[in-house]
Amino acid sequence: MSVPVTVIDYGIGNQLNVLRALEHCGAAVRVVQRASAADLDAPRLVLPGVGAFGDAMAELRARGFDDLVRRFVQTGRPFLGICVGLQVLFERSEEMGRHEGLGLLRGEVRAVPATGVDGRPHRIPHIGWRPLVPAAPWDGTMLADAHAGDRVYFVHSFSAQPADPGVRLADVDYDGHAICAAVHRDNLHGCQFHPERSAGTGLAVLRRFLAL
Repeated sequence: MSVPVTVIDYGIGNQLNVLRALEHCGAAVRVVQRASAADLDAPRLVLPGVGAFGDAMAELRARGFDDLVRRFVQTGRPFLGICVGLQVLFERSEEMGRHEGLGLLRGEVRAVPATGVDGRPHRIPHIGWRPLVPAAPWDGTMLADAHAGDRVYFVHSFSAQPADPGVRLADVDYDGHAICAAVHRDNLHGCQFHPERSAGTGLAVLRRFLAL
């Protein structure tokens, strides 16, 4: 049986790979481009995103999705934010100025350090495959079927800095820096990596989200 999922399309990034991955995992996907077309009774809601934090928030507000996401999370139903869709869950970002986020999680989005802890420059954006490092137990979360050391795919220059350490679900190491890879609080899930581009591990994450 297909699992109903609503995906928010707010003009930020290419949604096609996310849709295909969800459908491959057994989802019946409904895409909405305006909050007025969305259903608060939807069983699950996914917010993908690629690009700048400020642009993402501007589009979410213009289409009415900022309020819809807040109200949906209050229902207790599973919510997943991917990449910028994770970042906008936080209070603010310093990317290209100062921008307010949805404020569902305390903390800020800041630039990935331009050097490793040894002071040597490294690549920005942070691009490539990195092994996941648990920051909290994964039971009952979207990472329940993943394992420490599983590799997932990243493309980003900014990352979330949760104010509450208990929100961090997984990190990755980037030349000595712990980069927040996934967050979890109650029904709210977010991943900085791209599950739709992370091969078997990414599909396992999406399947577990559909099973929550």
